[in-house]
Amino acid sequence: MPAAAASSPYHEETVPFLAGDGRELNLKHVHGDEEATRGPVVLVHGAGVRADIFRAPVRQTLVDALIADGYDVWLENWRASIDVEPSEWTLDQAAVHDHPAAIRTVVRETGHDSVKAIIHCQGSTSFAMSAAAGLLPQVDVILSNAVTLHPVVPHAAEVKLKLAIPVVSRLTPYLDPQWGFGPPTRTAKALDLLVGAFHHECDNRVCRWVSFTYGVGFPTLWRHENLNPETHDWLQHEFAKVPLSFFRQMTECVRAGHLLPVDDFPSLPADVAEREPQTDARWVFFAGAENRCFLPESQRRSFEHLERFRPGYHALHVVPGYGHLDMFMGQDASRDVFPLILDELDKPV
Repeated sequence: MPAAAASSPYHEETVPFLAGDGRELNLKHVHGDEEATRGPVVLVHGAGVRADIFRAPVRQTLVDALIADGYDVWLENWRASIDVEPSEWTLDQAAVHDHPAAIRTVVRETGHDSVKAIIHCQGSTSFAMSAAAGLLPQVDVILSNAVTLHPVVPHAAEVKLKLAIPVVSRLTPYLDPQWGFGPPTRTAKALDLLVGAFHHECDNRVCRWVSFTYGVGFPTLWRHENLNPETHDWLQHEFAKVPLSFFRQMTECVRAGHLLPVDDFPSLPADVAEREPQTDARWVFFAGAENRCFLPESQRRSFEHLERFRPGYHALHVVPGYGHLDMFMGQDASRDVFPLILDELDKPV
């Protein structure tokens, strides 16, 4: 069990479910002694991590804040989770097979016919594709962090995607920040030398590998000054395999300026990110102003896209001083970010 969850004052149970293609996934149900008064909220992690990424060793986690505010919290481990069998997944597979099954499971287990969702990074992109395609009718509020339908990355990261991904894809099906503890293959050893040559921002090898894997920042996924020492140490065990199949798809999406399906699922239209979304959900877009993985422009474009169809209904928050994942695991996120999240979730639909 991750360090952050070891002393949890809450009750926790793992609820397994099958994705639409039969893949074994699960939800972690976290709740206090008192009955939740505001209904269920599902938290969806990004690529190559797990559901517990929302429970870093900080004074108050987002899970703490949600439970204190009366929510019934469900953490989804979809196919990108390092707690399930690794696979060469795509966003399409998660959109069609994982998220609809997860939401149906929460509806069945709770007896509620509506669910709110907090979605992050590639959990956000795949969940957004699913919602926009009309596959998540039970979700009435979608709070997205970092990127939704329109991925925009720094120019250097775009060049890296175009040039490096085709080459690396021929050498290995996965990148794994755990290689910082000891690269197992020749390819991993060569990449570890690159990480050592270009990343000197801290002594945490996994932190440096994460920056190498997910972009071009120093670091990429957080600002070091926003993390306490316990979190910086804890994150070494929270990142593992992420497939090159995802990076190949994201390369095409960045080039197009919006998400592009790649698997030809009939339920996922090719123009899913360009047409009017097939959902009545209210969308709330969050971005760290200092995000160097996906620029805040990503969220501005998605917000403006949805506002065209329902003006004044959605919301956008660009939070100064924050990056990518420190929006959730920052030592002061409970002061700077969580009140904004709770305020948006608590608004009547």
